[in-house]
Amino acid sequence: MNDSERVEFTQEMKKDYKILIPTMLPRHLKMLAALLNVYGYNAELLENTGKEVIETGLKYVHNDTCYPATLVVGQLISALNSGKYDINKTALFFTQTGGGCRASNYISLIRKALKKAGYGHVPVISLNFVGIEKNSGFKLTLPMIRRMMYSVLYGDIIMTLANQTKAREIHKGDAEAKADYWTEKIVKQLGKPGSLPYYKIKDTYREIIKDFASISMTNEEKVKVGIVGEIYVKFSPLANRDLENYLISEGAAPSMAGLLDFAMFYVYGRIVEHEMYRTHKKSIFALKIAYKLLKKKQKDIIQVINEESDFEAPTPFEHTVKLGKEYINLGVKMGEGWLLVAEMIEHIDKGTNNIVCAQPFGCLPNHIVGKGVMKVVKERNPDVNIIAIDYDASASEINQQNRIKLLLANARKD
Repeated sequence: MNDSERVEFTQEMKKDYKILIPTMLPRHLKMLAALLNVYGYNAELLENTGKEVIETGLKYVHNDTCYPATLVVGQLISALNSGKYDINKTALFFTQTGGGCRASNYISLIRKALKKAGYGHVPVISLNFVGIEKNSGFKLTLPMIRRMMYSVLYGDIIMTLANQTKAREIHKGDAEAKADYWTEKIVKQLGKPGSLPYYKIKDTYREIIKDFASISMTNEEKVKVGIVGEIYVKFSPLANRDLENYLISEGAAPSMAGLLDFAMFYVYGRIVEHEMYRTHKKSIFALKIAYKLLKKKQKDIIQVINEESDFEAPTPFEHTVKLGKEYINLGVKMGEGWLLVAEMIEHIDKGTNNIVCAQPFGCLPNHIVGKGVMKVVKERNPDVNIIAIDYDASASEINQQNRIKLLLANARKD
């Protein structure tokens, strides 16, 4: 489907169309859906999962296409097939960064699949900050972007605290209940029209942290496992077969950097490109302001976590950059680029010597920067255990779990 055939999401559609959002980070995106509703949209985060999603994706996407594309297309078309929505008043929503691979090409794959499934009339909204596509009925404003940032910050805090408490909670389910409670509370906060001053956001940070700190936890030593990888497979329980909870069920404590780190990687990467190639001349001033703002927000989160609890706070992004530079050039940016390697070293720097690299089978950028750098990482850090797990529609879950069990067995020997 070429640009002339693209169905635009118009101002008229905004009034009565339902916008469906595919999952990746369930808590983050639930907040995003809530704030879209503040600005006059009717958005819903999809929660359909299971074999039907995979089979639907395989039906409408070539089986050589990467796994995240299969799942996204499968989830969207499966929802349209469900009968829950008026397909003549439904739009789909997808994010793009403007980079290579998934970041830019999925939107075309989605539209091609929709046409094949008989839904070519359904508009697809592209959320991007680089002007790839524009829709007269969907426009980003500064207040809207500001609340989107809040949803990222909140989502990262809840994810970080939930992982640390789930692994050691005495009463199973306490951490998940807290996470659900705060997700719903923040959804209401972000969903209220009117001003939302930043001091209220920081006050909520403190309340969240204190609440998670009140969970009764065991002092039992847990094997720490860092999760890195391609952004969708790393974060999405649908894609990684609920990797975080599986590790917890095996007596491990999972940890991973949040979405804020990827946002900073995206912005900082363009600043690096400007320094290397003199690109982004028109936007470099805005990029530097955005990077400075994101660093400040991360610093606030780190400070509040350290002041209010003994939880492990995120690593300052500047330190992550410094760690990554020792292993890979910052010009390597396709896919997750140098950030994937930097996050491995970040985990090691914190004393987490067991790492799972979750990636779609056949994802060339991540295979190069993931598997390609593992040998060097292991040579410089002999005590580190790293495994790459390929995720694909045909991949054996038993084989994946056995490899993870072997990682944990080796960790316990050490």
